[in-house]
Amino acid sequence: MIKIIISLLLLSGTFFVLSGSLGILRFPDIYTRLHAATKAATLGVAGVLLGAFLFLYVENGIISGKLILGIIFILITAPVSGHMISRAAHSKGVELWEHSIRDDLKRDQKQKDGS
Repeated sequence: MIKIIISLLLLSGTFFVLSGSLGILRFPDIYTRLHAATKAATLGVAGVLLGAFLFLYVENGIISGKLILGIIFILITAPVSGHMISRAAHSKGVELWEHSIRDDLKRDQKQKDGS
């Protein structure tokens, strides 16, 4: 049963990384591409590392602190870095895709400046 769980973690992690890579190639602007990249990093890499951690624990009895630290590091830094890169792009004036419906950050900045 545990080998099935490990296989599912590895396969789902691989799926997320692959779909995130396709999203980076296919999405129209930097904001949607960053969304795909951070989801792939967070879910995909964390899934693969968790599968590797479980494999090492079940097969060899090794508890790898490095893998746990890697999972925690990815879960914390990938969303924050994607957010900060998109904020920097927005503040530099990188345009949204023409079919984007709203720009909440621009609206919030106008309200802040007007108040």
